[in-house]
Amino acid sequence: MSDEQRPRLRDLFRPRPVTTDRTVTTEADEAVPITLRVAAGYAWRLLLIAAAIGVFIWLVMLLKLLVIPLMVGILITALLWPAFDWMLRHRFPRWLAILVSLLGTAAIVGGLLWLVIWQVRVELPDVQKSSTEAFEQFQVWLHDGPLNLSDTQIADYLQQGLDMLNEQAQVLWSGALAIGTTVGHVATGAVLSLFILICLLADGAGIWRWTLKLFPRNGRQAVDGAARNGWKTIVNYARTQLFVATIDAVGIGLGAFLLQVPLALPVAVLVFLGSFIPIVGAVVTGAVAVFLALVYNGPWIALWMLLVVLAVQQLEGHILQPILMGSAVKVHPLAVVLVVAGGAMIAGIPGALFAVPLAAFVNVAAVTLSSGSWRTGVDPSGDLIWSTVPRERRRRNQ
Repeated sequence: MSDEQRPRLRDLFRPRPVTTDRTVTTEADEAVPITLRVAAGYAWRLLLIAAAIGVFIWLVMLLKLLVIPLMVGILITALLWPAFDWMLRHRFPRWLAILVSLLGTAAIVGGLLWLVIWQVRVELPDVQKSSTEAFEQFQVWLHDGPLNLSDTQIADYLQQGLDMLNEQAQVLWSGALAIGTTVGHVATGAVLSLFILICLLADGAGIWRWTLKLFPRNGRQAVDGAARNGWKTIVNYARTQLFVATIDAVGIGLGAFLLQVPLALPVAVLVFLGSFIPIVGAVVTGAVAVFLALVYNGPWIALWMLLVVLAVQQLEGHILQPILMGSAVKVHPLAVVLVVAGGAMIAGIPGALFAVPLAAFVNVAAVTLSSGSWRTGVDPSGDLIWSTVPRERRRRNQ
């Protein structure tokens, strides 16, 4: 090795000083415009976040038979929580408060079902008579109406329909098996939801303390404050949804009663239960009311029933849901509509049902963490999507 090469080797293996300057960039980095570098930095971070959300949604869909009962149990707990908490504050034993909550809920649901069965039994003869008359009128319309069908043609069409049913017997049987499986899943989910409800009412605080230990010690206070504010929002959501469902049921049921549509009380109960499923429930139950009016009262009464249903749904969709729900969950009305539509596209009816409370919980929890209100215990004064309170007033309130 020559003398000229030795200094180069020494320089090659000589320890280099470690620099902590983060502003050092290569020539290639300097050749890229700063705006493109910033955009690329945002892009790969957003892709990473989207991938994490996608994996989370995939896991939820994979475990939907466990996740849906858990969410149902949490929502029912939030619905019962004001009365349950009132009993605890008035020195009711916890076991008695749980028993009263469960029996009271069962009594209300059972009472509604009894009223439905009672009216169905009372009006069943008239409904059967009206059904026969409607079928006869339909036959007359087939003969004398625009179609002008003969008895032979009607019989042929009926026979073709029966043949089609026979040919599709295997498909119908497979569908029946699928329905039976779904019913089994629903029954299992109902039992699991009841068990979760009892556990949350009996030892919800203990379950949350155990869950809180999964987070780092330094962040437990912040997580606890954010979760508690989120839980208050879920309780407000359940209370507001109950009010909206009651308004829908009273409006459509009263309209059916005044128009003398049969089974007005069952229709009102059906609307009440269906209104807990945003958008889909209101549309389906309203269609049932219009169909009953069309079959048993004629097209003009059906038209008036349709106007009543549309009026109630417009009141719900444009006033009650956005304003009351948006205020209750601290989310802008536009966000309420978008998350319901997005949840329905991702997970169907369960997604539409749980989208708003989940978005509200995440929204309020994020605001609590970002604003630092978890340190003082004060509810966050704004939200991430929209704020109707002026900035100066929010500063004074804080």
